[in-house]
Amino acid sequence: MERLIQDGRIHPSRIEELVAQTKKDVNHKVLQLGKGAAVEANIRGLSNKVLSLLGALSFRTSYGQNVLRHSIEVAFLTQVMADELGLDGSIARRAGLLHDIGKAIDHEVEGSHPEIGANYLKRFNESPVILNAVAGHHGDVPAENPYTPLVAAADAISASRPGARRETLERYIKRLEKLEELASGFKGVENAYAIQAGREIRVIVNAEKVDDESAMKIAR
Repeated sequence: MERLIQDGRIHPSRIEELVAQTKKDVNHKVLQLGKGAAVEANIRGLSNKVLSLLGALSFRTSYGQNVLRHSIEVAFLTQVMADELGLDGSIARRAGLLHDIGKAIDHEVEGSHPEIGANYLKRFNESPVILNAVAGHHGDVPAENPYTPLVAAADAISASRPGARRETLERYIKRLEKLEELASGFKGVENAYAIQAGREIRVIVNAEKVDDESAMKIAR
């Protein structure tokens, strides 16, 4: 619309021309975004079609979290855990980066995004390990390799990182109340206050009921 208004020639043939040009520009943009994500995650061997879907995730959000940035985070988190377990970090990164690729086309294809993503990647000869990690990161299919639960864990870590996703005021308040309730459940605790968006719990205890050793246990 902006291009049409700036151009001033608003008639059918010009509209078709600009629509075609805009589609071409968008396709180029998503491909470049996908290539950039693959370079950042140090992943090679992805076809342009897969890279384009990956780039399209930059225009998709989940509770306010950019899905492409989330996928890159998951790639590195999965690698860190895989390295600790003596697994192949490059496989872990690849599985993490591609785990949500089905979200790029879940509005076009019927099914859950893990299923859609795995089916799509199968067409490009991704390994069974990657396919299972993509299909099973929400527990929709049984894990057949150690990378699948690692991707699921990394996905949860990235999504639950403070500030990563937008949450409603009601959910936010309930979460703080739950934290305070848990802290208040310890013997000798008189009051508990969740502060700094729930990252810290301030606890007030009855000094006559809680000695120093018990206070240390509560603090942990």
